[in-house]
Amino acid sequence: MKLVVQIPCLNEEKTLPEALASIPRRIPGIDEVVVLVIDDGSSDRTSAVAREHGADHIVRFPRHKGLAYGFVAGLDASLKLGADIIVNTDADNQYPGDQIPALIAPILAGEADFVIGDRGISQVEHFSWTKRRLQEVGSWVVRKVSNTEVPDTTSGFRAMTRETALRLNIVSEFTYTLESIIQAGKKRMAIASLPIRSQETRPSRLFASTFEYVKRSAATIVRIYAMYEPFKLFTLLGGLLLSLGVALGLRYAFFWWHGDVRGHLQSAILSVLLLILGFQALQWGILADLIASNRKLLEDLLYRVRKMESAEKDDRG
Repeated sequence: MKLVVQIPCLNEEKTLPEALASIPRRIPGIDEVVVLVIDDGSSDRTSAVAREHGADHIVRFPRHKGLAYGFVAGLDASLKLGADIIVNTDADNQYPGDQIPALIAPILAGEADFVIGDRGISQVEHFSWTKRRLQEVGSWVVRKVSNTEVPDTTSGFRAMTRETALRLNIVSEFTYTLESIIQAGKKRMAIASLPIRSQETRPSRLFASTFEYVKRSAATIVRIYAMYEPFKLFTLLGGLLLSLGVALGLRYAFFWWHGDVRGHLQSAILSVLLLILGFQALQWGILADLIASNRKLLEDLLYRVRKMESAEKDDRG
Protein backbone atom coordinates (compact mmCIF):
# COMPACT_ATOMS: atom_id res chain seq x y z
CA MET A 1 0.00 0.00 0.00
CA LYS A 2 1.61 3.25 -1.18
CA LEU A 3 0.69 6.67 0.19
CA VAL A 4 1.63 9.82 -1.73
CA VAL A 5 1.43 13.12 0.17
CA GLN A 6 1.18 15.98 -2.29
CA ILE A 7 1.96 19.57 -1.28
CA PRO A 8 1.07 22.43 -3.66
CA CYS A 9 3.48 25.34 -3.15
CA LEU A 10 3.90 28.96 -4.17
CA ASN A 11 6.90 30.75 -2.63
CA GLU A 12 6.94 28.58 0.48
CA GLU A 13 10.69 28.34 1.20
CA LYS A 14 10.19 29.57 4.78
CA THR A 15 7.38 27.25 5.87
CA LEU A 16 8.00 24.19 3.69
CA PRO A 17 10.78 22.68 5.87
CA GLU A 18 8.44 22.46 8.88
CA ALA A 19 5.65 20.99 6.76
CA LEU A 20 7.95 18.35 5.29
CA ALA A 21 9.41 17.48 8.71
CA SER A 22 5.93 16.89 10.14
CA ILE A 23 4.98 14.20 7.60
CA PRO A 24 5.34 10.73 9.16
CA ARG A 25 7.33 8.24 7.11
CA ARG A 26 6.01 5.17 8.91
CA ILE A 27 2.26 4.64 9.17
CA PRO A 28 0.52 1.40 10.20
CA GLY A 29 -1.10 -0.22 7.17
CA ILE A 30 1.10 1.73 4.72
CA ASP A 31 4.15 0.12 3.13
CA GLU A 32 5.63 3.24 1.58
CA VAL A 33 5.17 6.98 2.11
CA VAL A 34 6.19 9.27 -0.76
CA VAL A 35 6.25 13.07 -0.58
CA LEU A 36 5.47 15.03 -3.74
CA VAL A 37 5.92 18.81 -3.95
CA ILE A 38 4.16 20.79 -6.69
CA ASP A 39 5.99 24.10 -7.20
CA ASP A 40 3.53 26.44 -8.87
CA GLY A 41 6.05 28.76 -10.50
CA SER A 42 7.66 30.01 -7.28
CA SER A 43 10.10 32.89 -7.54
CA ASP A 44 12.01 31.84 -4.41
CA ARG A 45 13.95 28.66 -3.50
CA THR A 46 10.87 26.49 -2.92
CA SER A 47 12.05 23.64 -5.18
CA ALA A 48 15.59 23.70 -3.80
CA VAL A 49 14.31 23.73 -0.22
CA ALA A 50 12.01 20.81 -1.03
CA ARG A 51 14.97 18.76 -2.26
CA GLU A 52 17.11 19.73 0.72
CA HIS A 53 14.41 18.70 3.22
CA GLY A 54 13.47 15.29 1.93
CA ALA A 55 10.84 15.66 -0.79
CA ASP A 56 10.94 12.51 -2.94
CA HIS A 57 9.55 14.07 -6.11
CA ILE A 58 9.05 17.62 -7.37
CA VAL A 59 6.80 18.88 -10.15
CA ARG A 60 7.70 22.45 -11.09
CA PHE A 61 5.87 24.85 -13.39
CA PRO A 62 7.95 27.56 -15.11
CA ARG A 63 5.18 30.08 -14.32
CA HIS A 64 2.29 30.38 -11.87
CA LYS A 65 -0.80 28.45 -13.02
CA GLY A 66 -3.08 28.47 -10.00
CA LEU A 67 -4.09 26.23 -7.12
CA ALA A 68 -6.61 24.12 -9.04
CA TYR A 69 -4.11 23.39 -11.83
CA GLY A 70 -1.45 22.44 -9.28
CA PHE A 71 -3.85 20.12 -7.47
CA VAL A 72 -4.76 18.31 -10.71
CA ALA A 73 -1.09 18.04 -11.71
CA GLY A 74 -0.37 16.58 -8.29
CA LEU A 75 -3.10 13.95 -8.68
CA ASP A 76 -1.77 13.00 -12.10
CA ALA A 77 1.80 12.71 -10.80
CA SER A 78 0.64 10.74 -7.74
CA LEU A 79 -1.22 8.25 -9.93
CA LYS A 80 1.86 7.81 -12.12
CA LEU A 81 3.89 7.14 -8.97
CA GLY A 82 1.51 4.27 -8.18
CA ALA A 83 -0.33 5.84 -5.25
CA ASP A 84 -3.02 3.74 -3.59
CA ILE A 85 -3.95 6.65 -1.33
CA ILE A 86 -3.31 10.34 -1.95
CA VAL A 87 -3.22 13.00 0.77
CA ASN A 88 -3.31 16.68 -0.08
CA THR A 89 -1.98 19.17 2.47
CA ASP A 90 -0.71 22.76 2.60
CA ALA A 91 2.89 23.91 2.52
CA ASP A 92 2.34 26.49 5.27
CA ASN A 93 1.83 23.67 7.80
CA GLN A 94 -1.72 24.79 8.56
CA TYR A 95 -2.50 21.08 8.92
CA PRO A 96 0.23 19.37 11.03
CA GLY A 97 1.39 16.20 9.30
CA ASP A 98 1.06 14.02 12.39
CA GLN A 99 -2.70 13.94 11.65
CA ILE A 100 -2.22 12.03 8.38
CA PRO A 101 -2.58 8.56 9.96
CA ALA A 102 -5.97 9.54 11.40
CA LEU A 103 -7.02 11.14 8.12
CA ILE A 104 -6.42 7.99 6.07
CA ALA A 105 -7.80 5.59 8.70
CA PRO A 106 -11.37 5.55 7.24
CA ILE A 107 -9.90 4.66 3.83
CA LEU A 108 -7.75 1.85 5.24
CA ALA A 109 -10.82 0.53 7.05
CA GLY A 110 -12.79 0.51 3.78
CA GLU A 111 -15.31 3.03 5.14
CA ALA A 112 -14.62 5.95 2.79
CA ASP A 113 -13.37 6.89 -0.66
CA PHE A 114 -12.76 10.52 0.22
CA VAL A 115 -11.91 12.00 3.64
CA ILE A 116 -11.91 15.74 4.37
CA GLY A 117 -10.44 17.31 7.47
CA ASP A 118 -12.91 19.40 9.45
CA ARG A 119 -11.30 22.41 11.13
CA GLY A 120 -14.47 23.27 13.05
CA ILE A 121 -14.92 26.58 11.24
CA SER A 122 -17.06 28.22 13.89
CA GLN A 123 -14.39 27.56 16.53
CA VAL A 124 -11.24 28.57 14.60
CA GLU A 125 -9.88 31.47 16.65
CA HIS A 126 -7.51 32.86 13.99
CA PHE A 127 -10.41 33.30 11.53
CA SER A 128 -12.19 36.65 11.65
CA TRP A 129 -15.93 36.71 12.45
CA THR A 130 -16.67 37.58 8.82
CA LYS A 131 -14.53 34.76 7.47
CA ARG A 132 -16.15 32.21 9.81
CA ARG A 133 -19.65 33.26 8.74
CA LEU A 134 -18.74 33.20 5.04
CA GLN A 135 -17.10 29.79 5.38
CA GLU A 136 -20.19 28.44 7.13
CA VAL A 137 -22.57 29.82 4.50
CA GLY A 138 -20.37 28.57 1.65
CA SER A 139 -20.13 25.10 3.16
CA TRP A 140 -23.92 25.00 3.61
CA VAL A 141 -24.45 25.88 -0.05
CA VAL A 142 -21.99 23.22 -1.22
CA ARG A 143 -23.69 20.61 0.99
CA LYS A 144 -27.03 21.42 -0.62
CA VAL A 145 -25.63 21.35 -4.14
CA SER A 146 -23.59 18.16 -3.67
CA ASN A 147 -26.05 16.27 -1.41
CA THR A 148 -23.27 15.61 1.09
CA GLU A 149 -22.74 16.32 4.79
CA VAL A 150 -19.25 17.86 4.62
CA PRO A 151 -19.02 20.56 7.33
CA ASP A 152 -15.79 22.20 6.10
CA THR A 153 -15.84 22.26 2.30
CA THR A 154 -12.85 24.59 1.88
CA SER A 155 -10.43 22.47 3.89
CA GLY A 156 -7.35 21.57 1.88
CA PHE A 157 -6.45 18.66 4.16
CA ARG A 158 -7.99 15.65 2.44
CA ALA A 159 -7.29 12.05 1.52
CA MET A 160 -8.65 9.96 -1.33
CA THR A 161 -8.32 6.53 -2.83
CA ARG A 162 -6.69 5.90 -6.18
CA GLU A 163 -10.12 5.17 -7.64
CA THR A 164 -11.43 8.54 -6.46
CA ALA A 165 -8.49 10.39 -8.01
CA LEU A 166 -9.07 8.60 -11.30
CA ARG A 167 -12.69 9.77 -11.37
CA LEU A 168 -12.15 13.44 -10.48
CA ASN A 169 -12.09 15.92 -13.37
CA ILE A 170 -11.44 19.43 -12.05
CA VAL A 171 -12.29 22.17 -14.55
CA SER A 172 -12.29 25.20 -12.25
CA GLU A 173 -9.31 27.54 -12.53
CA PHE A 174 -9.88 29.07 -9.08
CA THR A 175 -9.90 26.29 -6.49
CA TYR A 176 -10.36 22.54 -6.39
CA THR A 177 -11.92 22.34 -2.92
CA LEU A 178 -15.55 23.05 -3.78
CA GLU A 179 -15.65 21.36 -7.17
CA SER A 180 -14.07 18.12 -5.96
CA ILE A 181 -16.73 17.75 -3.24
CA ILE A 182 -19.58 18.50 -5.63
CA GLN A 183 -18.22 15.97 -8.12
CA ALA A 184 -17.70 13.35 -5.44
CA GLY A 185 -21.23 13.88 -4.17
CA LYS A 186 -22.77 13.67 -7.63
CA LYS A 187 -20.76 10.51 -8.37
CA ARG A 188 -22.01 8.99 -5.09
CA MET A 189 -18.60 8.42 -3.55
CA ALA A 190 -18.37 7.55 0.14
CA ILE A 191 -17.29 10.82 1.77
CA ALA A 192 -16.21 11.14 5.40
CA SER A 193 -15.24 14.12 7.55
CA LEU A 194 -12.71 13.99 10.34
CA PRO A 195 -12.21 16.64 13.06
CA ILE A 196 -8.68 18.02 12.84
CA ARG A 197 -6.69 20.82 14.37
CA SER A 198 -5.32 23.66 12.28
CA GLN A 199 -2.70 26.29 12.97
CA GLU A 200 -2.70 30.01 12.27
CA THR A 201 -0.80 30.82 9.08
CA ARG A 202 -0.06 33.77 6.84
CA PRO A 203 -2.96 35.47 4.96
CA SER A 204 -4.27 33.51 1.99
CA ARG A 205 -2.65 34.14 -1.40
CA LEU A 206 -5.56 32.64 -3.28
CA PHE A 207 -7.62 35.85 -3.32
CA ALA A 208 -6.97 39.55 -2.79
CA SER A 209 -10.11 40.30 -0.77
CA THR A 210 -13.10 38.67 0.88
CA PHE A 211 -15.36 40.05 -1.84
CA GLU A 212 -13.25 38.41 -4.55
CA TYR A 213 -13.34 35.09 -2.70
CA VAL A 214 -17.14 35.20 -2.34
CA LYS A 215 -17.60 36.21 -5.98
CA ARG A 216 -15.34 33.52 -7.42
CA SER A 217 -16.59 30.80 -5.06
CA ALA A 218 -20.21 31.59 -5.95
CA ALA A 219 -19.37 31.48 -9.65
CA THR A 220 -17.68 28.10 -9.17
CA ILE A 221 -20.69 26.66 -7.32
CA VAL A 222 -23.17 27.86 -9.96
CA ARG A 223 -20.98 26.63 -12.80
CA ILE A 224 -20.48 23.16 -11.34
CA TYR A 225 -24.15 22.82 -10.40
CA ALA A 226 -25.11 23.79 -13.94
CA MET A 227 -22.75 21.11 -15.22
CA TYR A 228 -24.21 18.34 -13.09
CA GLU A 229 -27.85 19.45 -12.67
CA PRO A 230 -28.57 21.55 -15.77
CA PHE A 231 -32.17 20.42 -16.20
CA LYS A 232 -33.04 21.38 -12.61
CA LEU A 233 -31.32 24.74 -12.95
CA PHE A 234 -32.96 25.74 -16.22
CA THR A 235 -36.33 24.29 -15.20
CA LEU A 236 -36.23 26.47 -12.08
CA LEU A 237 -35.27 29.51 -14.16
CA GLY A 238 -37.85 28.74 -16.85
CA GLY A 239 -40.57 28.08 -14.29
CA LEU A 240 -39.87 31.41 -12.57
CA LEU A 241 -40.02 33.33 -15.86
CA LEU A 242 -43.20 31.54 -16.96
CA SER A 243 -44.86 32.22 -13.61
CA LEU A 244 -44.08 35.93 -13.82
CA GLY A 245 -45.28 36.00 -17.43
CA VAL A 246 -48.56 34.30 -16.56
CA ALA A 247 -49.10 36.62 -13.58
CA LEU A 248 -48.63 39.72 -15.72
CA GLY A 249 -50.82 38.21 -18.44
CA LEU A 250 -53.62 37.61 -15.95
CA ARG A 251 -53.23 41.14 -14.68
CA TYR A 252 -53.65 42.52 -18.17
CA ALA A 253 -56.61 40.14 -18.82
CA PHE A 254 -58.31 41.42 -15.66
CA PHE A 255 -58.15 45.02 -16.81
CA TRP A 256 -59.12 44.04 -20.37
CA TRP A 257 -62.19 42.20 -19.05
CA HIS A 258 -63.26 45.35 -17.25
CA GLY A 259 -62.64 47.49 -20.32
CA ASP A 260 -59.74 49.38 -18.79
CA VAL A 261 -56.60 48.61 -20.81
CA ARG A 262 -55.23 52.14 -20.98
CA GLY A 263 -51.84 52.29 -19.27
CA HIS A 264 -51.61 48.50 -18.95
CA LEU A 265 -50.19 47.63 -22.36
CA GLN A 266 -46.72 47.36 -20.79
CA SER A 267 -47.94 44.40 -18.73
CA ALA A 268 -49.03 42.56 -21.88
CA ILE A 269 -45.71 43.21 -23.64
CA LEU A 270 -43.65 42.18 -20.62
CA SER A 271 -45.84 39.09 -20.13
CA VAL A 272 -45.21 37.93 -23.70
CA LEU A 273 -41.48 38.58 -23.33
CA LEU A 274 -41.27 36.61 -20.05
CA LEU A 275 -43.27 33.70 -21.52
CA ILE A 276 -40.91 33.53 -24.51
CA LEU A 277 -37.84 33.61 -22.24
CA GLY A 278 -39.41 30.98 -19.99
CA PHE A 279 -39.99 28.57 -22.86
CA GLN A 280 -36.46 29.23 -24.14
CA ALA A 281 -35.02 28.47 -20.70
CA LEU A 282 -36.85 25.13 -20.69
CA GLN A 283 -35.41 24.38 -24.14
CA TRP A 284 -31.94 25.29 -22.87
CA GLY A 285 -32.49 22.90 -19.96
CA ILE A 286 -33.30 20.02 -22.30
CA LEU A 287 -30.26 20.73 -24.49
CA ALA A 288 -27.99 21.18 -21.45
CA ASP A 289 -29.24 17.88 -20.01
CA LEU A 290 -28.37 16.11 -23.28
CA ILE A 291 -24.92 17.71 -23.22
CA ALA A 292 -24.48 16.64 -19.58
CA SER A 293 -25.31 13.06 -20.56
CA ASN A 294 -22.60 13.17 -23.21
CA ARG A 295 -20.17 14.65 -20.66
CA LYS A 296 -20.85 11.74 -18.32
CA LEU A 297 -20.05 9.31 -21.13
CA LEU A 298 -16.82 11.19 -21.87
CA GLU A 299 -15.87 11.18 -18.18
CA ASP A 300 -16.45 7.44 -18.04
CA LEU A 301 -14.30 7.01 -21.15
CA LEU A 302 -11.56 9.20 -19.62
CA TYR A 303 -11.72 7.13 -16.43
CA ARG A 304 -11.30 3.91 -18.42
CA VAL A 305 -8.33 5.36 -20.33
CA ARG A 306 -6.68 6.45 -17.08
CA LYS A 307 -7.37 3.02 -15.59
CA MET A 308 -5.78 1.28 -18.58
CA GLU A 309 -2.72 3.57 -18.49
CA SER A 310 -2.38 2.94 -14.77
CA ALA A 311 -2.61 -0.84 -15.23
CA GLU A 312 -0.02 -0.77 -18.04
CA LYS A 313 2.37 1.22 -15.86
CA ASP A 314 1.92 -1.24 -12.97
CA ASP A 315 2.66 -4.14 -15.34
CA ARG A 316 5.83 -2.47 -16.61
CA GLY A 317 6.82 -1.60 -13.03
